[in-house]
Amino acid sequence: MIKKIVLLFIFVCFSTLSAQLPKGFVYLSNIDATIKSELRYFSNNNFIGKPIDGYNNNCVIVTLETAKKLEKIQKILIKKNLSLKIFDAYRPQQAVNHFVKWAKVLNDTLMKKEYYPKIPKSQLFNLGYIASKSGHTRGSTVDLTIIDLKTGKELDMGSPYDFFGEQSHPYFSDISKKQKENRFYLRKIMLANGFRPYDNEWWHFTLNNEPFPKTYFNFPIE
Repeated sequence: MIKKIVLLFIFVCFSTLSAQLPKGFVYLSNIDATIKSELRYFSNNNFIGKPIDGYNNNCVIVTLETAKKLEKIQKILIKKNLSLKIFDAYRPQQAVNHFVKWAKVLNDTLMKKEYYPKIPKSQLFNLGYIASKSGHTRGSTVDLTIIDLKTGKELDMGSPYDFFGEQSHPYFSDISKKQKENRFYLRKIMLANGFRPYDNEWWHFTLNNEPFPKTYFNFPIE
């Protein structure tokens, strides 16, 4: 009897969480709990150096269509002792506004050494690293990598996630053969399963035929 009550409580909690999301959105862990995540904008480990507005919980939210595609990719990777690792997915507009506000404060360069050592902060808008609108806010864009389940380590992609510079361009040539292979394996499996890449970031992919191509959402991640 107690076991049934506990299970019912868990079901109600998950149902309540899901009900808080707009129609068409899901918590990725409810679709595939094996996919790893490290929501960088919920932490201090990002290019600003502090948690970002709208990231109130460490959970990955995406559109249902995106979640199903990621689940399919994960099943392929698991057979090879690999796994997806999500850095960012749905991003509320308030977070994008936080980025824009930060970019205008030129003397706030706390994380410059780690994330944009060769790029003047004043050029982040012109070079396309910061924008007032993001595909993430539509719910079908993900930033991700692949990890080795035996070691728990990320595959070496030749540059860190969210690094502002040419090193992060998918076709950057001045990296090792193995790093190139890792980038293109990620790219190949994402493209083969319905995602399109972004020219400036090896980790960034958007679902083809995304369900909300012109809607920028602003509900918080919680």
